[in-house]
Amino acid sequence: MKLRFWGTRGSLPVALTAADVRVKLARALVAAQGRNFADEAHAMAWLQADLPFAVGGTYGGHSSCVQVVCPGEEFIVCDAGSGLRPFGGHAMAARAGKPGVYHLFMSHLHWDHIMGFPFFTPAYIPGNIINIYGGHADLEHAFRRQQAVPSFPVDFDLLRADIRFHTLEPGRDYDIAGCRVRCKLQMHAGDSYGWRFEHAGRAAVYSTDSEHKLEHLDTTLSFVEFFRDAKVVVFDAMYSLADAISVKEDWGHSSNVIGVELAQLAGVEHLVLFHHEPVFGDERLATIEAETRRFEEITRNERPALKISAAWDGLEIDV
Repeated sequence: MKLRFWGTRGSLPVALTAADVRVKLARALVAAQGRNFADEAHAMAWLQADLPFAVGGTYGGHSSCVQVVCPGEEFIVCDAGSGLRPFGGHAMAARAGKPGVYHLFMSHLHWDHIMGFPFFTPAYIPGNIINIYGGHADLEHAFRRQQAVPSFPVDFDLLRADIRFHTLEPGRDYDIAGCRVRCKLQMHAGDSYGWRFEHAGRAAVYSTDSEHKLEHLDTTLSFVEFFRDAKVVVFDAMYSLADAISVKEDWGHSSNVIGVELAQLAGVEHLVLFHHEPVFGDERLATIEAETRRFEEITRNERPALKISAAWDGLEIDV
C-alpha cells in the first residue's frame, strides 16, 4: 500500500498570498548568495536538497483528501475535501479517460470534508462507479444538499456517474477493493469515523476530526487497539496540547502530543500529523513537526523509534 496526500488542511482551504511567496523567494535568494546555477534543474535540485522545506516548499492548502493506493485498478480515497478536485484530474489522466471504480470513505459530513465533490470530474462522466461509504445514516442527504439550489448550479441528479451510498457498521470488517476495511466511531460534533485499511499483512489508519480525552481509559485503550501495529497512522493534530485541553476543549480535534502517546502505546511505525490549523503558516507547521519529533525522542524509553511527519499536499508514504 501507499498513501498519497491531496489535501491536508482542516476547517477550510487556504492559499499562499503574494506576500507569503515573496518571503520565501527572499529567504531563498539570501541562502543562494554566491552560488551559480547552470540551469533550472540545477537550481531545483539545490532547493530540494539544501533549503528547509518551509522555505523551498509548502505544506499546501487543500482540505482533507488522502488516497490509499493498493494493487489493482480501483481507487480508494478518504474524504472529499477540496483536495478531491486535483485527485479527480489525476485519476482521469491515469485511466486516460476510461471509466473506473472509486471508493470514497468519509470521516464525517462537515463541509470541509465534502466540499470537493461538486468539482470531482469522474462524478460527471457516464460509466464511472463511485461508492461512498460512511457511518452516518444521512450520508446521501449531505452530498445532495450541498448541490441543491441555491448553493450550487449543478444539481446532484445531473451527475452522470453511477453513485452509490453505503452505511457501514463500526467494528465490522469489510472486504472492499482488495483491502480489509473497518471503521471506528470518534468524538466529534455530529460524530466522525476513523478508518483502518489492511492489505498483505500491513495496516494504515486514517483518523481525523477526533478528540481524545486520555482520562477516559476505556476509550483510549480502544483507540490503541484500533491503531495497533499500523505501519502508518494519519492523525488529527490540529491543536497544541494546551489548546486541546483548555480553550478548545470539546471542539472535536486533537494534538500532536496525544498522537505520539497513542502511537507509542499501539506500536505504530509512522505517525503523520494531519488536518492542519488553517491559520498556521509553513514555518509554524515546520516548528510543530520538529517539536513533535523531539517529544517522541524524550518519551521513547525502550520503545522502537516512531517516525514523525507533517503531511503536505503531494506527500507520498509507503505502507
